Amino acid sequence: MKQISIFILITIVFISCKTDLVYMTVTEPAPVSIPGYVKNVGIIDRSIPAAENKVRNIIDDVLSAKGPELDREGAKESIRGVKDALLQNNRFQTVTFLDKVDIKTAGAGMFPSPMSWDVVEKICKENNVDAIFALELFDTDSKISYSTIPTTLNTPLGGIRAVETSATMATMVKTGWRIYDPQSKLILDEFPISESLTFSGKGVNPLAAASALLDRKEAVKQTGYKVGQTYAFRILPYNIRVNREYYIKGNDNFIMAKRMARAGNWDGAAELWKKETNNTKIKIKQRAYYNMAIISEINGDLDNAIEWSQKSYEMSGKRLSLNYVNILKCRKNENNRLKLQGDQTQ
Repeated sequence: MKQISIFILITIVFISCKTDLVYMTVTEPAPVSIPGYVKNVGIIDRSIPAAENKVRNIIDDVLSAKGPELDREGAKESIRGVKDALLQNNRFQTVTFLDKVDIKTAGAGMFPSPMSWDVVEKICKENNVDAIFALELFDTDSKISYSTIPTTLNTPLGGIRAVETSATMATMVKTGWRIYDPQSKLILDEFPISESLTFSGKGVNPLAAASALLDRKEAVKQTGYKVGQTYAFRILPYNIRVNREYYIKGNDNFIMAKRMARAGNWDGAAELWKKETNNTKIKIKQRAYYNMAIISEINGDLDNAIEWSQKSYEMSGKRLSLNYVNILKCRKNENNRLKLQGDQTQ
């Protein structure tokens, strides 16, 4: 009886399903808009702590289990990651690492206050750049934990019972970037990125176990490069996959249109849906209006899509139609931003 009930429930759900999903790719605007007059950019490293904070920085190195030059090496790789990504997308004419610019931060592990516009303008003028990408923060914070387990050591004299030490190090790589535009005197972006790493090692004592963790330097450098590239992608539009519901039931034309749509013949399905926009039954007409909005979006005509979906909602009051109206209006706003970003690259 229980199996029969489950079968009936599944059958009812299947029969009552009046919509299907269509998947499409849409282009979203870049999170950060760069003005069109920015053609040449400079990258600076502002993450190096100032000399007057040497004692504080040494304490930070000890408490966070850093190796010598770990942050500096990671920062160099993060800058290289940003530079490589910016050069690959052809958005700018030149991308230059301004390694001669020597501006220190107040202390390790802190996102410093923004540079003054006098300083920004001076750097841009001296290096013939229009804007500055500044690595404001690069800091690694590590914590080591130890555990012990009984083991047997093989020796010429036979097995000797001993205790093996296992060391685990959790490292947080923290970076922070700003983009300075001296012409508008605006900070176009201010964004921190963090990445966590975990390392482990074993040895007959804590010192031997910890020594197995020393290869983390290369991992920190690789992470620095990766997060640098990730940051550079913030100025680029990106694609996402979305889905939309559309009606597949109502009358014979909807059933036939469903098969056409699933076979990829969206034009054929649209012809059948358009016929039903003149149907005398409100329910059929509303669904046809809604589906015409779907085909309009697929064809890239957001204005028509909004018009069809609004008519569908006004006719029926269906929440599905109202939600779709809001989605389409949001997409239109995003497309306006996208168009503006495209114009700015010319």
